[in-house]
Order: sequence, then C-alpha cells, then structure tokens
Amino acid sequence: MITAQAPGKLYVAGEYAVVETGFPAIIVALDQFVTVTVEATKHFGSIVSEQYQENSLYWQRQGDEMVFDNRDNPFHYILSAIKLTEQYARELDKPLALYKLYIDSQLDAKDGKKYGLGSSAAVTVATIKALAKFYDLKMSKDQIYKLAAIAHLDVQGNGSLGDIAASVYGGWIAYRSFDKAWLAAARNQMSLADLINTDWPELSIELLTAPADMQLLVGWTGSPASTSQLVDKITLAKAKKPQLYRDFLTASRETLEKLIDGFRNRSLSSIQAGIRRNRELLDELAHFSGVAIQTPALRQLVELAEQAGGAAKSSGAGGGDCGIVLIDSHQAIKPLLAAWRDHHIEPLKFNVHEIND
Repeated sequence: MITAQAPGKLYVAGEYAVVETGFPAIIVALDQFVTVTVEATKHFGSIVSEQYQENSLYWQRQGDEMVFDNRDNPFHYILSAIKLTEQYARELDKPLALYKLYIDSQLDAKDGKKYGLGSSAAVTVATIKALAKFYDLKMSKDQIYKLAAIAHLDVQGNGSLGDIAASVYGGWIAYRSFDKAWLAAARNQMSLADLINTDWPELSIELLTAPADMQLLVGWTGSPASTSQLVDKITLAKAKKPQLYRDFLTASRETLEKLIDGFRNRSLSSIQAGIRRNRELLDELAHFSGVAIQTPALRQLVELAEQAGGAAKSSGAGGGDCGIVLIDSHQAIKPLLAAWRDHHIEPLKFNVHEIND
C-alpha cells in the first residue's frame, strides 16, 4: 500500500493577472491535505472517495443540448492525472497494473462546506505522487509540477496553475505562469517524458520566507465560488475593454514585484502595503468587468481586519470563499476573530505548510 498527500492553498496576491504568461502572484500552501492511497488489486480497479461520492454535476442549455461543465468535478482531475501518469510510465517501459485508488480530503469540511482551498489541484498532485511511487517513476518536484499542470489544464482549460505549484512545493511561493500556447504546440512535437524534462518558457517558482513577525489569518465567508466560471467572465471583459485590462496587468505586475521584494527583505510593512494596493486593483477590475470579486461578506471581513491593524483582501477568484489577513504576530487577534464570528465569518485554524522532502 502506497500513500501520498498534497496540501491545499490560498492565493495571497496577484489574482487574475497571474493567468497571463509571466505575471506574478504569491500563493501559500496550508496544512489541509488531500491524501491518496494506492493498493494493487488482481481482478479490477476502483476509485473511492467518501468526500466525492455525492459530487454534483453542473450543466447549461445550449439550444436543445445539455452541456456539462466538468471543471468543478474532482473525478475528472483524478482521471486526467491517472491517464497522464500512466502515459509517462509506459514511455519509461513500466508495465501497468490494476489498483484501488482511495482519496481522502481535508480541504472541504465534514458538513459539506467548501473552503476554496484548491481541491482540484491538490487531488491532481496527490494522485500523480501516489502513482509515481506505485510505478517507481522517481519523479522530481519539477516533473510532478509539469505533469500535474498538464493534467489539470486538460480538464479546466484555463487558469494559471499556481495552485498546482503550491501543492507541489509548499510554503510561500512567488509564481509566474508558463506560456500555454507554447505548451500546446510542444505537446504535438515532444514525448511526455521530454516535455516534463525541458524548461518551460516564462515559468518561475520561487520559494519565499515570511517575516518572523508576520501571522496569516484566514476567514471563510461562505458562498463558494467557481474559479473557472469567474475567470471565464474576466476573459470576456478583457476582450471588451482591452486598455483597462492592460492597465490592470501593468499595475498588478508593479505591485507584486514590490510585494515579493517585501518578502525577500522580510518587511511586514512593505508586504501589508502591497496587499492593500492589490485589493484596490482587484476592486478596479471588478468595477470595469462587472464581476463581483469582493462580496459584501468579504468586504466586512476586510474592514474588521483593517480596523484591527491587519492588511486584508479576498483570496483567489473571490465571489465568496476565503479572505486573508497578514498581521503583526504581536497584535491581539482574539477581538478580531470574535468580531468575524459576530458577522457570520468563520475563522479557519490553518497554518502554512512547508514541504521539505
């Protein structure tokens, strides 16, 4: 029996801009995990998960056709991860086998609450890590990232793949996305083994160290959002208002470069200034795109955190889910957490997860 796990994540800054090639974001891995266990079987294989057994299917009507959106269904990510890992195994002349795959996720609460911690990325990474052990593929983190990025992109079709990086490398990372057009062309010309062993244009993953006096707080506002659908809406706004979108990208890059320098210099004040500026930029993006990135509950979370001396913003695509706060660790946080609860915002007891293996 073989077991592997991958952590969930939250975006700290750089959302939406990071889907563009080479634009930076900061992401943090958290100590909530997807665990995948693989056990060889003789007669048939199976994929089992308590959390996903009642997963819903979402669809829309196009004329008389039902069109299903598989991007929020975890089983499609698991199947994509299996397909690509086994393709890689065959390229290495490894014989394929039957097995039971058991998935256990901490990223969603037992009562069904979804916290927006990147479960699709974590289950993709954990599945690949487990099967890599099962087939003795001896994969590096860089290889796992690239294989998982391809598997995830095959299902989701958009996004930055930064959540994959957080699940592979852990801790705080500065992430810049690769050129997806190059990847699409390279897949037609290279074997999978060659592809995950070559440098990908513009891809950059830098491990960061947080200031010793900085504490991360996370609050959940409910109303889970579909990242894929929100990114789709921003893509439409990009086409309709290209100059405003270019201005947003330029300002986001400038803000994130300063924020990353704040981490490098261990400067909490610089990091907090960057968080506040990024929040302003996301508000501007929401205004000209018509996408509700910061819900009333997220605004309440931010206002209460700022009154307590923290720098706060929505995390990820927004539209609900989590907000994050970066605050001096010497500050008293119990009054803030109590105020959140009074406003039906759930404080989440998550810690940063480093990966040292």
